[in-house]
Amino acid sequence: MLNIQHLTKRYGEKVAVQDLSLHIAPGEIYGFIGHNGAGKTTTLKAAVGILQYDAGSITIDGLDLQKDPLGCKARLAYIPDNPDLYEFMTGIKYLNFIADVFGVSAGDRSARINALAQQLELTQDLAQPISAYSHGMKQKLAIIAAWLHAPRLILMDEPFVGLDPKASHLLKQMMREHCDRGGAIFFSTHVLEVAEKLCDKVAIIKQGRLIRSGTMEEVRGDDSLEEVFLELEGESC
Repeated sequence: MLNIQHLTKRYGEKVAVQDLSLHIAPGEIYGFIGHNGAGKTTTLKAAVGILQYDAGSITIDGLDLQKDPLGCKARLAYIPDNPDLYEFMTGIKYLNFIADVFGVSAGDRSARINALAQQLELTQDLAQPISAYSHGMKQKLAIIAAWLHAPRLILMDEPFVGLDPKASHLLKQMMREHCDRGGAIFFSTHVLEVAEKLCDKVAIIKQGRLIRSGTMEEVRGDDSLEEVFLELEGESC
């Protein structure tokens, strides 16, 4: 579903991501673990076409991101760590705008918006301007917008930050259901507990370099990573 090969991204003299290769298959919830500043957000932004990169290749559902960016973006959704929404719009107008961008039919959008908003308990707030939303409500709206066009691949940057426990539980259910239908999810986190309970596979990045990937059992079983896990556990507290 998502294939990243030898990705390198520099900011001037600083190498943010170096020679990173990952493959996220259909049906997988794939966690991207690392401390703040490790290169997680840079990788995600490159994978969705927001950032140009200096070397490597990225394919999404078999399409090359550089050769067919629109085809790739039609197949994915991205939720950044701080969703940048059009706050002058109401929630429902924003969702209809997103549906227009992705060509979602009137019937499909209505059914999906109603189901998702009810699931996330946002139905009563959709008529309100987004500027009046709390951070958690904005996060819920961004989640609905991401799921709205039924993307094959969903990428998320620290998606549980700002969500209350109930909403976090609901999002985890949505993620599992999406992958059970053959989709794939790639999300970043610095919270080990989330990765351990939710992910089929994980990758650990440190200072821009991928240092280990595999199932959580495989990664946890690598004694050479003990210091890395201690650092992450300290940052999660």
